[in-house]
Amino acid sequence: MRILVLGATGYVGSRLVPALLDEGHDVVAASSSPPDPERFAWGAGVEWRQCDVTDATEVADALVGVDGVCYLVHSMAGREFAGRDLLGAQVVRRAVDQAGVTRLVYLSGLVPDVPRDDLSAHLASRLEVEEELLLADASTVALRAGVIIGAGSTSFEVIRQLGSLLVIQPIPGWMRSRVQPIAVTDAVRALVEAFGDSSDLTGAVDIGGPDVLPYPKLLASHDRAARLLRVRVPALVAPPLLVAIGTAGLVRAPFWTVTALVDSLRHDMVCRPEATWVPASGPALMTVREAMTRAVTGVGLEGPLASDPEWTRQRAPLLDALRAPRTLRTGVGLLRHRLRVLRDLGG
Repeated sequence: MRILVLGATGYVGSRLVPALLDEGHDVVAASSSPPDPERFAWGAGVEWRQCDVTDATEVADALVGVDGVCYLVHSMAGREFAGRDLLGAQVVRRAVDQAGVTRLVYLSGLVPDVPRDDLSAHLASRLEVEEELLLADASTVALRAGVIIGAGSTSFEVIRQLGSLLVIQPIPGWMRSRVQPIAVTDAVRALVEAFGDSSDLTGAVDIGGPDVLPYPKLLASHDRAARLLRVRVPALVAPPLLVAIGTAGLVRAPFWTVTALVDSLRHDMVCRPEATWVPASGPALMTVREAMTRAVTGVGLEGPLASDPEWTRQRAPLLDALRAPRTLRTGVGLLRHRLRVLRDLGG
């Protein structure tokens, strides 16, 4: 199958493309930024397209000769991300219908069992995009994932950077929701399987690993994998907005992305038993413990890639050589990142 991957240079896309190639698919890699094949180990093995999903002409050009489309585009870089995301989904859905694409796969987000009006802006937007894409004439599936565990994943990086920086970790009373994480290896596996000749996945399908646990225990699982001694204490007064802003200030991930993710932690993020993906074959899904260990030690797809964004890397060579405490190294890395951002803003 000839597959267009929209968002090929992102976290999941950069890991999905080589997996699709390994399965014998032809891949057209597309992103909104100019092509830079040398940035990726697989860059020379695909056809490249620059494609803004809100531009109907660019989307139509990218779809020429394509059998399937994998939609991995999510914009949480500013306050108005929801409108832009919906517009992109509308443009792509219409173009998919016009081009006669036979398969459309979207990586969506787990939807908690609450009234729609109670969803965070981030989850409401994911659901809105999902509903638009499911209107396509093509056989379409929305794979709903929650926390994806792997070095470079925004969710994991927030956990890793907080765990590395804070010896004492305040836990708000409302942040006791349950999550069902999935290793990035298994998320990629589900996406690849969705393009298989025998796949019958359609509609909204949840993907998650075998473990369901409260969010504080997910933080603890990272600390255990990283061999960090950390203490979690209840935070009696911790409004969600304040927690979101505080978290964004303590990590290097983009501000609006972090605040949107924190806002999503108010509800349980678990798979629906009646609509959960089960691998057609192969090994069992990874446990949180195994996925965290691989992410921390840099094994497999859970490990970092050279193409991952700069903010995901914690580099302090001198402090590393001196074996300085992890908190100090992370704090220095955060300070250097903030100074670099201020320098770039200053021109």
